[in-house]
Amino acid sequence: MIELGMVLALLATAIAMFAINKPRMDAVALIMLVALPLTGVITVNESLAGFSDPNIVLIAALFVIGDGLVRTGVARTLGDWLAGKAGSNEIRLITMLMLTVGSLGAFMSSTAITAIFIPVVLRISQGTGASTGRLMMPLSSAALVSGMMTLIATAPNLVVTSELERNGFDGFHFFSFTPFGIPILFVAVGYMLFARNWLGASEKMAQAPGGTSLAQWIDEYQLAGREHRVLVTAGSSLAGKTLEEVRNENQSGAKIIAIERGNLLIQPTNKTALEAGDVLLIDLRAEEATVKALREQYALEALPLSGGYFTSRAQDIGMAEVLLPASSALIGKSLVESHFYDEYDLRVVGLRRGTTAWPGKLEEEDLRVGDTLLVIGTWRAIQMLQTHSEDLVLYKVPVEIEEVLPAPGKGLQAVICLVIVVGLMVSGVVPNVIAALIGGLLMGALGIVNLTSAYRSIDWKTLVLIVGMLPFSIALQKTGGVDLLADGLMMVIGGMEWRVVLAAIFVITAVLGMFISNTATAVLMAPVAIALAKEFDASPYPFVMIVALAASAAFMTPVSSPVNTLVVTPGNYSFGDFVKIGVPLTILVMIVSVILVPILLPF
Repeated sequence: MIELGMVLALLATAIAMFAINKPRMDAVALIMLVALPLTGVITVNESLAGFSDPNIVLIAALFVIGDGLVRTGVARTLGDWLAGKAGSNEIRLITMLMLTVGSLGAFMSSTAITAIFIPVVLRISQGTGASTGRLMMPLSSAALVSGMMTLIATAPNLVVTSELERNGFDGFHFFSFTPFGIPILFVAVGYMLFARNWLGASEKMAQAPGGTSLAQWIDEYQLAGREHRVLVTAGSSLAGKTLEEVRNENQSGAKIIAIERGNLLIQPTNKTALEAGDVLLIDLRAEEATVKALREQYALEALPLSGGYFTSRAQDIGMAEVLLPASSALIGKSLVESHFYDEYDLRVVGLRRGTTAWPGKLEEEDLRVGDTLLVIGTWRAIQMLQTHSEDLVLYKVPVEIEEVLPAPGKGLQAVICLVIVVGLMVSGVVPNVIAALIGGLLMGALGIVNLTSAYRSIDWKTLVLIVGMLPFSIALQKTGGVDLLADGLMMVIGGMEWRVVLAAIFVITAVLGMFISNTATAVLMAPVAIALAKEFDASPYPFVMIVALAASAAFMTPVSSPVNTLVVTPGNYSFGDFVKIGVPLTILVMIVSVILVPILLPF
């Protein structure tokens, strides 16, 4: 009993530190990892066993695969599609948002899917005027429910599966959770359509991230109306000519920013030859009559261009402000004399002296110390400006640079990798961890991720938390703590109807999850559920499944899950908002769970 008392004292200390969030959760887990062997209850090898658990490696690999979907824009494409389809209708928007997040979250971590969709929701709010306070809570709720969809959707599912396997049972399969997750998602959608009224519509829309945007520069430098997109027709005299020849022949001041050739966007040089069928993105400050005359002269066909001043191509084309220091070799020279474009692969489309944008032609103006130039070109060319610090100082980049995809054009490959992983997991040809590692390696081979991004994408805090808390289940089992708790539950719920038993386990798990993370809750409750099943001489699967579902139903406080914490600031939520919305939703999830679990997983 002394040993059990020491383990329970450490557990109570860990829960208290989790509740006050001091120190941070992974630090608490490391403290417990060190403290438990010192009690003599478990060995050092048992304390460190979590580091060799295949499910820990599986979780890490899934973080990398999820990052691949982000880097290629797969997740963002879905978000943009959502914004286009839903429009400003709040009911349709919430429904589609939750269904999209719930579906996509089945194949990546709930925390990752929330982080991806927060900027999507902010963009929708800015575009439609919808309140972020009425959208962020549905987002977090759907992300948590997505954890009930598949085996890999959230860490608690993998934790309970690992506990089953450790006790000699077969683990859950990839889609074992899906029959529970789908109806719960529909219930959550219906509930949120009603509960959104409790969040009020008066919250101010969350502000976009600080910094300068492309739209601000378009306004400051008066670029609106200067953008043109034209097709080089078969009869155009430009076909076959290089940009240098075109520039010598035409003195209109037109700047070819980029060339669309097939599915490629080409950053042209002076030696680039134009071809019939090319689509030219041109900057030209001129009256409409002059523009029309130039199109007729060179047999160019005007094409539509969405967005202001090439912002629709912000994934490929960016802008930046650069300063001219006193040491710059460009001082006293014009843009033409300095061969600026040849040197930097960037076009200068704006000049500012002091606070005023230069209203005249830029090409012949002599540059001065302290001039601010607005340049446009590929993001790569903008980043290369840092190697020219003697002549140009990169002063500002727009906030849109944060949305530039690291691996554009590889969305299909990323989806194929995900399909391969899911297929291998469902078929059981290889263990789940090997399937996930194969998917990660394929993404690396295809250039979707690299080692740097892979290491950065892994949520090491989550892994350390799981590894640090796993020894508690071993210690509680060795000291009889698990059996003691199971016996105590048996005294209270013994002889009751099965659904009452499941409801009791759900409530205990959910309440515990209000104070510690849902992953730590699953680590502690899974062995109790298995011990309880043995007491009842019943199958462990319904008991363990109810623990997994309850662990994912972490709706009631902002600290129950990182998913909730992420939406607190953009949604402008208080602690009470989570209680007000989360408690009824948790009760609904419990009702659905205790009805379905005995039907689909008989005792």
